[in-house]
Amino acid sequence: MKKPTDESYPRPQFRREDAWQNLNGTWAFAFDNEGISSRPSEVPSWPYVIEVPFAPETIRSGLHDTGFHTNCWYEREFEVAPEKGRVILHFGAVDYHARVWVNGAFQGEHRGGHTPFSFDITDALVPGGGPQTLTVWAEDDPADLAKPRGKQDWQLEPHSIWYPRTSGIWQTVWLECVPQTYISKVRWTPHFERWEIGFEGFVEGRGPQDPGALEMRVTLSCGDAIIVCDTYRVKASEVHRRIVLSDPGIDDYRNELLWSPERPTLIEAKIELLREGKLVDTVFSYTALRTVSVRNDHFHLNGRPYYLRFVLDQGYWPETNMTAPSPEALRRDVELVKAMGFNGVRKHQKIEDPRFLYWADRLGLLVWEEMPSAYRFTEKSVERLTQEWMEVLARDSSHPCIIAWVPFNESWGVPDLPATASHRHYVQGLYHLTKSIDPTRPVVGNDGWENLATDIVGIHDYEAHASNLAVRYGTLEKNGNLAGHVLPAGRVLALDGFHHEDQAFMLTEFGGIAYSKDQSEHAQKAWGYSRSESSNELYFRYSELLSVVNRIEMFGGFCYTQLTDTFQEANGLLYADRTPKCPLDAIAAATLGRVATPAALEGLSTKGERLESHAPSEPLCLKESLL
Repeated sequence: MKKPTDESYPRPQFRREDAWQNLNGTWAFAFDNEGISSRPSEVPSWPYVIEVPFAPETIRSGLHDTGFHTNCWYEREFEVAPEKGRVILHFGAVDYHARVWVNGAFQGEHRGGHTPFSFDITDALVPGGGPQTLTVWAEDDPADLAKPRGKQDWQLEPHSIWYPRTSGIWQTVWLECVPQTYISKVRWTPHFERWEIGFEGFVEGRGPQDPGALEMRVTLSCGDAIIVCDTYRVKASEVHRRIVLSDPGIDDYRNELLWSPERPTLIEAKIELLREGKLVDTVFSYTALRTVSVRNDHFHLNGRPYYLRFVLDQGYWPETNMTAPSPEALRRDVELVKAMGFNGVRKHQKIEDPRFLYWADRLGLLVWEEMPSAYRFTEKSVERLTQEWMEVLARDSSHPCIIAWVPFNESWGVPDLPATASHRHYVQGLYHLTKSIDPTRPVVGNDGWENLATDIVGIHDYEAHASNLAVRYGTLEKNGNLAGHVLPAGRVLALDGFHHEDQAFMLTEFGGIAYSKDQSEHAQKAWGYSRSESSNELYFRYSELLSVVNRIEMFGGFCYTQLTDTFQEANGLLYADRTPKCPLDAIAAATLGRVATPAALEGLSTKGERLESHAPSEPLCLKESLL
């Protein structure tokens, strides 16, 4: 039943065999800065071509135009033979507001730069096949700070910790042929405690809608063994069931079925739609049996305390910005993170391509999913972010790799959180809204500081000296006056009204050590929270920090800043092209708080230099006593 995976398939957790067409490639393109055109027939000319799905600001798009452009237009031809079914047009993501036409007929619009949308375009197709014309208008005001924009800069050139803008289409555009009546989506919710998997299936279409005539058959398998094959009646176009698995009872057998980074066991799923016993539609999916929670000051995976070793992942590439340069690049990032000893990533200010989440599911990598921030607090910004956040939850809630939701980061978008009631209500409201939609995962209400409503108290502290971190957090009382505790950033750790019950505490941003092998003046001005002058020094500073952080008892985990260099930031463990700055084995040993082997350290020594020759002159002296 298990089907091979095509790495280019844009929606790996909900697949139809041989029923899709990729529309990426060369499109006609035009800017419309003055907003003159309101429909395809009004576009005066198409002076450019662009390579979709790369945004016009990127090198790979063929344009590399980083100027301010509010509106742009795309157009291409395609051919499709729907036969007796329907044709669905899908967009992975378009930033920010999109309108779509097929053969000049308006199909619909979508607002939100990070979430997918689709239209049934069957009735707009020219009968008998032949060329069809697809036109897309995208509006993305570069100065609008009241929309979720994440790390996209509003200034002409990237500054500080913000990066180049991404306008228009930046994820895959594709067609899908489906039957007249078809399975539109499924949702999985594992319940480890009851040894159950919640299943929800939804049906759409224009065929006969007699609810008594439709059934959904769900087949679950693990390896070569079929563990479930059940058929359910479709009522009101939906199926909601708890699928009970056979509990093997003994831990050794239980562990073989449970999902974790160490053993990422997936349960393959085949979902078939039947009408009076005859097959109508088939989709392939997967799920996993695992549970996550926070209790007794610890994060728990599958009912047991689990220490989180995370790295901050911005998800940018030098020539393609937020779009991966290839499907294989997404898998490679997951592999590199695991090779460096981490068991998870915090996807920072970005909703990542679903194919990254697929590889995190398949290879075993935990993910915190964080909503890209707006930078103003207005009624419009609240409406925009809340709507898009709900679309994020709908898209990704079935992925076993996602273990926490993060609606806010460092009070971005709620700048007066300590003093303004409406800002506090917003954070509290989105925390509870997220919990109401998905009560199975922890929610980090406002990662970094000014904690109010949260399941995990996230702390951001870029102290360069490991000894200071040990003193600062080795003595902090969780049940003390957290609201009065001021972090080095000048922000309070918690707001009045916060009560520590059983929340976990984690150091969710720290480090940020910059190093660049490029000795040019421009490279040496690259940004970081502290700087190393060699790969040796970078390794020892990293090792020093991690040896201490791994041993601070109050922390249930950490997230190091960061995975890769990103534009003007040089504080990655990898260069922007994913080349390691230090040997991967050495980084992995440090991540785990261990001493690296001599063989792992060989790559740090050049021209006969001793490894200690570039150690920092200031004493970071805890390493020898702690290791």
